[in-house]
Amino acid sequence: MSGTTPADVVCLGESMVTFLPSRPGRLADVPSFDRGIGGAESNVACALAAAGHRAAWVSRVGADGFGDHLVEAVAAYGVDTSFVRRDPLRPTGIYFRTATDRATDVHEVAYYRAGSAASAMSPSTVPYDGLPAGRVLHLSGITAALSADCLALLHELTASREGRPLISFDVNFRPGLWRGESPAVLLALARRADVVFVGEDEAEAAWGVVGAAAIREALPEPGVVVVKRGADGVTVFSHDPGLRPGPRASNAGGADEVTHVPALRVDVVAPVGAGDAFAAGFLSATLRGLPVRDRARHGHLMAAAVLTVPGDLTAPPAREHADRLAALDDDAWGRLRLGPGWTGDDTEVRTP
Repeated sequence: MSGTTPADVVCLGESMVTFLPSRPGRLADVPSFDRGIGGAESNVACALAAAGHRAAWVSRVGADGFGDHLVEAVAAYGVDTSFVRRDPLRPTGIYFRTATDRATDVHEVAYYRAGSAASAMSPSTVPYDGLPAGRVLHLSGITAALSADCLALLHELTASREGRPLISFDVNFRPGLWRGESPAVLLALARRADVVFVGEDEAEAAWGVVGAAAIREALPEPGVVVVKRGADGVTVFSHDPGLRPGPRASNAGGADEVTHVPALRVDVVAPVGAGDAFAAGFLSATLRGLPVRDRARHGHLMAAAVLTVPGDLTAPPAREHADRLAALDDDAWGRLRLGPGWTGDDTEVRTP
């Protein structure tokens, strides 16, 4: 990795221009759309930068207006975009989606990303030695699904090597992207990471693994495995929760600390972007050396910030505000209910 001042987190992956519906309904019925940006890894970078961390985004975009918009929009959050490359032959990806929760049957997404600039990422176009230096390298399974070259790049970036940063990997299984390929490769990539985020539902769909304990058994090597359980919160398995540099030794069979952190009650405005925000909150607290319970609570709080606004991104709560909430006792945490506006004013935090 290159660079003189290391970033706290380097995030690598495709971002696209997103067209958000002006009202609920089928894509066929929505009359107009508002332009935004969307991308799991750039979402994490934007949230971390907004929270005061040094974040860099690495990707490829087309030499087109949509590429200009993406780079400018991500940079506006304070993210270093100097390692984003422009491809004169391939376009920037775009997609349209409905306003409904992607977990429901009526949710629709129309991707126009085949042959995109980001799908041409590979070990040659994005060499490891050309990446910005960082304490954490954040990746996701979405990149692995884009092309054979992208999958080869993730294998290269997650390989054990001297001086490798901590690898954060969000499984982010998207069934619609895995056509003709087996998502089993995501399991192999996750086992090479140091911090893994995975939902119970996606582990079952991708690997046929059911339940948090079984997921940990399938992922014995990572020092931290965060199993997202929807309304039941998260269960974190950890036996090496630090940020040690250098090659990572397998900790398979090591004794785990198991931490369950309930989800918050949130008055949801739009159910998108929460997973990326959770990862950002968890990584932010990890960088600060907070205990595992507080890392998960900060993940929940940053997810709640996104859930209470219409888009995928928003300003996170002030650090002091979030720290105060994360430090609540279990009973007070369980009574929290967060609605729109809670990030900027303590009076919006309710404990009925």
